[in-house]
Amino acid sequence: MRRDTFLKSMAGLALAGTLPLPASAAAALKMMIPANPGGGWDSTGRMLGKAFLDGKLADSVVYENKGGAAGALGLAQFVNAAKGDPNALLMMGAVMVGGQITAKPAVALQSCTPVARLTSEYNVFVVPAASPLKTMKDVVAQLKKDPASVKWGGGSRGSTEHIAACMLARNVGADPKKVNYIAFRGGGEAVAAILGGNVTVGGSGYSEFAEHIAAGKMRPIGVTSQKRLPGINVPTLKEQGYDVVLGNWRGVYGAPGLSAEQRAALTDLVVKATKTKAWQEALEKNGWTPALSTGKEFEDFVEYEFSSLRAIMYLSGMV
Repeated sequence: MRRDTFLKSMAGLALAGTLPLPASAAAALKMMIPANPGGGWDSTGRMLGKAFLDGKLADSVVYENKGGAAGALGLAQFVNAAKGDPNALLMMGAVMVGGQITAKPAVALQSCTPVARLTSEYNVFVVPAASPLKTMKDVVAQLKKDPASVKWGGGSRGSTEHIAACMLARNVGADPKKVNYIAFRGGGEAVAAILGGNVTVGGSGYSEFAEHIAAGKMRPIGVTSQKRLPGINVPTLKEQGYDVVLGNWRGVYGAPGLSAEQRAALTDLVVKATKTKAWQEALEKNGWTPALSTGKEFEDFVEYEFSSLRAIMYLSGMV
């Protein structure tokens, strides 16, 4: 083939969006983390970025934090800035699904491209070390007496810890509509509020509280898992007599307008990252349960989450 003919052929492929992506797509990734630094989305996004770099799957990873409204602010910015960009990723998860249900923002998650679910994590509830409430039984007694007097602190309205608090209220006969939930824009803010005694009970993934629990500054009083988490001696709500089991999960979406080939290449990149030593170490260190899911399986899962969370939130008075 003549050189000019070859160049014309490649130019045509580029315009058609059918050029192979692997090498160029991995060159410089952009990660939108729709939360403030210090929280679960932030740590998951940065650990995934580290896996890309350590596995030599990307030359660089640029992070951008944009917290607020259960990820809706970061989502809107991502949609506006990254349309058609095969190198862009958005951290998301159950919290964003809940936020989409409660707030009904102008920009919908469905405008982006599903890539993969990464992890699952259960919420742990903690009280400040100096709190007069020592156990979940103490919290429940106070909740029954005066629901508004128990201040629950955690992520955005509609987050899994918010839903779990409302589920607990319903389970013990308290009015879930009277649950006094205080939403924070990021894990760092929530931790500060708990340590400062500004909330009665804090909820989040165990990894966000681990160092403060180890230092004796927080007391864990219950976890929302079916069984006790490996290596973490915290009683489940269920074993304490409260039928509350609810998991949190996190994943990534790609930009709007990606072709099937671009989506496949980005998915392959993420899957390879989850097989790196860096990612496996992150799972173990943070107590994250691997929950990799891609393609139609992931799409169906997200659709189911929208349906099931909407039902729970409606019964709890959030919708």
